[in-house]
Amino acid sequence: MVLFLLERVSPASADDTWRRLTEWPRHAEVVPLTRVEVVTAPPTRAGTVFVARSGVGPVAFDDPMEVVDWQPPRGTAAGRCRLVKRGTFVTGWAEIEVRPAAGGSSRVLWREDLRVRWLPGICDRPLAWAGRWMFGRAVDALLREPVPRRAPGSPSA
Repeated sequence: MVLFLLERVSPASADDTWRRLTEWPRHAEVVPLTRVEVVTAPPTRAGTVFVARSGVGPVAFDDPMEVVDWQPPRGTAAGRCRLVKRGTFVTGWAEIEVRPAAGGSSRVLWREDLRVRWLPGICDRPLAWAGRWMFGRAVDALLREPVPRRAPGSPSA
């Protein structure tokens, strides 16, 4: 078992940051050799299931995930999403928390409990390093999307 935490600050609003991080098919745009298919009908909610398929040809695996907690940010309240990994190879969970911050920006906490079946405990440190690196790059890329410009006088999110 590997537990790690990522923290980021986004110049975007909490609502926009939440959207960027929870549009599941977009994760395939930033994680190499990965496709994401949402299995359940929109909108995302508790019970939504999606599958990330990573790898090439016969050297690939499915990482099915279920949203078990879905609370988008509202006003000054943080948003929280908890995913449970239901695969036969990769298991564990992830929590995404998005909090409004000063000046219309937002703060992201991404907690991940990553387990890879049949991988001995001696591999935990390298797996933690690789997980922080890989998920950190993905979160950074998802947050890098240009911040939409608001028309003068339009309400902020």
